[in-house]
Amino acid sequence: MAKRKPQLNAQGPRIDRQAIWETLRDMHAKGLAITTVDVSLLMPDAVSQGRVRDYLNGLEKGGYLARLDVPRKSGEPVQFKLEKDVGVEAPRVRKDGSTPTGGLGREQMWRTLKIVGDCTARELADAATTPNTEIAEATANEYLRFLAAAEYVAIVRPGSPGVLTRYRLVSSRWTGPRAPMIQRTKQLYDPNTGEVVYVRVTKTEGGEP
Repeated sequence: MAKRKPQLNAQGPRIDRQAIWETLRDMHAKGLAITTVDVSLLMPDAVSQGRVRDYLNGLEKGGYLARLDVPRKSGEPVQFKLEKDVGVEAPRVRKDGSTPTGGLGREQMWRTLKIVGDCTARELADAATTPNTEIAEATANEYLRFLAAAEYVAIVRPGSPGVLTRYRLVSSRWTGPRAPMIQRTKQLYDPNTGEVVYVRVTKTEGGEP
């Protein structure tokens, strides 16, 4: 049974999924069998055993974990091995093993900004769109506006009638591979640093609409 919490290495806040994944990788590196019970013992109190079980089941169905074919007595937990290690970032899986698509467009835009140099919202939407995830110009425009407000991108050409605003990623503001996200409260959160980097003030509060 594992007895020591592993060192967490990923960027950003240690959310439960990330903490579970890093624990799995650490146990695998030490040659330990992985069980729901052992992983749960290494988790913060806020992460329930049920959450660990759901994530391990999703990882198994998604092909990341495989059951060990070992004899076990009634009541003993199933043992797993890490079958597919995709690196430090925790795989996003549903309980049935499928990959959720929410947030993929944002991640694609964030990665694309690092590649394309300067761009307009239309160009970013076109460059970041994939056969599986289509990104609308309006979505790219909102994302760029929030990134600009938080100084992740700079405006290299202001917009005017018939001319789209052109943006460029500020290289010193690349905080990591995980895309900053616009939350429902209309604030920008950076999962690489674990910080809210911009809060949009509503017009009624004296800010922009």
